[in-house]
Amino acid sequence: MLKKIGEILQEKTGLTEEQLQTALEIQCRKSMRLGEILVQEGSITEAQLREALSVQFNIPVFTDALDQKLELNLFREIPIAFMKKHKIIPLSVENGAVLIGLADPTDLTSLDEMAGLLDAKTIPVICSETAILKTINRFQEETASTPESMMHDLADDDLHQFTISSDEPENLLDSVDDAPIIKLVNLIFSQAVRDRASDIHIEPYERELKVRYRIDGFLYDRISPPRHLHSAIISRIKVLSSLDIAEKRLPQDGRIRIKIGEKDIDVRVSIIPTSHGERVAMRLLDRTSIMLGLDEIGLDDHELKSIARLIRQSHGILLVTGPTGSGKTTTLYAALNEINSVEKNIITVEDPIEYQLGGIGQIQVNPKIGLTFARGLRSILRQDPDVIMIGEIRDLETAEIAIQASLTGHLVFSTLHTNDSASAFTRLIDMGIEPFLVSSSLIAIIAQRLVRLICPHCKQPVSVNEGFLRDAGLDQKIIQKVTRFYQASTCDACFQTGYVGRTGIYEILIVSNAIQHEIMNQSDANTIKRVALTEHMHSLKMSGARKVAQGMTSMEEVLRVVSD
Repeated sequence: MLKKIGEILQEKTGLTEEQLQTALEIQCRKSMRLGEILVQEGSITEAQLREALSVQFNIPVFTDALDQKLELNLFREIPIAFMKKHKIIPLSVENGAVLIGLADPTDLTSLDEMAGLLDAKTIPVICSETAILKTINRFQEETASTPESMMHDLADDDLHQFTISSDEPENLLDSVDDAPIIKLVNLIFSQAVRDRASDIHIEPYERELKVRYRIDGFLYDRISPPRHLHSAIISRIKVLSSLDIAEKRLPQDGRIRIKIGEKDIDVRVSIIPTSHGERVAMRLLDRTSIMLGLDEIGLDDHELKSIARLIRQSHGILLVTGPTGSGKTTTLYAALNEINSVEKNIITVEDPIEYQLGGIGQIQVNPKIGLTFARGLRSILRQDPDVIMIGEIRDLETAEIAIQASLTGHLVFSTLHTNDSASAFTRLIDMGIEPFLVSSSLIAIIAQRLVRLICPHCKQPVSVNEGFLRDAGLDQKIIQKVTRFYQASTCDACFQTGYVGRTGIYEILIVSNAIQHEIMNQSDANTIKRVALTEHMHSLKMSGARKVAQGMTSMEEVLRVVSD
């Protein structure tokens, strides 16, 4: 008789009798295994469950990295769908038998089928379900064609039908259903995800067609399909995003939902007509990406304490400013995630909803049916909210409702497009908001930028530029501790750019009595900023200089994003 899994876990992990009984009660209501319930409840970890299953079934746990044992020839013998469904993979041949990694040691049927498919004796080992699925997805990516090879494989006879005049939309619909074009568009998406691209641009010119990816804020040429494929590619994208393929004279906006490996991607599609054909820009949003916390977006200890205090105010407006693509929404999501609790009613109105937040009501703006930021915000106020997040303050009406909400006891988060923190006050006044309302409702402005992180594989040390640190406003004691700067080099890991990933630099302007006085006097942004600096505000340049001093980024990168 097999020993019960609950008894093994109590012996091995310190699982309490109370936790076990609670899990057993849940098991009576739900058709789930006891181990799965205990992991979901947080009573044990997945690793502890695997160790217990190993004891129960006398099957060893495989602790090495799966790709170190992987033999691709074995992989090709097994259907991908079978491996994904049963969470089982062949690893390697040892002493004439095939080592089989499986997540569920009770699934003997799948193990027997695997032995039949491989026509060999099998030795089971317990592996992490996540590691198995990642290995399968990596195998699919490595064996998939590249866009370049796909275009090379398309014969002239295949391409003839895609050179049809754009005046015949019916035939174009037929052409985009052809497998080669479908594969080419799919590969454009999958390569973009592999390259960590945030945007895909498809740009037609007189004699060429370019596909460019935006990676870490910069656009890079990746592939150049033949020019006569342009209509077919655009039509395929229109079909995916439910747009009118016959309309080529007006801009169109749509959305696509795709799944690449383990990533669930939302794609925002914008198509505009140009002199050489329709141009496409697509923003990729990873729905499965892990929500970043406030301590993971680049805030130093001083900035983190300031923001943690601000987001726990009972009322007022907290604005995050910066250009498009500077990470404003990510900062607001991190703030909402920090204060999200059962005691608070949090509602957002966004365009678009970039991440799904558990326990928070999120409204998608839809101008086509009249659901604007202002109208959504009015409805939110009738929902008894404690905290409101507005995706962006774009007009006077939205700004007025946000201010009224803050003055009636609500905490309001929003974004505004300005170059620095102090400019937000003058921008609101220019919209038509009275200065006394601005000064009494705003509690702080956070300006931010994203700087690229130096690639750890190829960064090169250089001598310290004390003048840069001094000009940024760093204290002399901090400057004396800096031993070296780093500059970007090139390697394959960073696509020869010298940078991998980005982090934020911040300027937090807290509205003090002195700042309120300047707002009431309608002082310009420079005057307000000077007052804030005398009150020990850290400028964007100072925040960037700290990142340089820590070896995270380069002086050139900070100077690129910060205009001073």
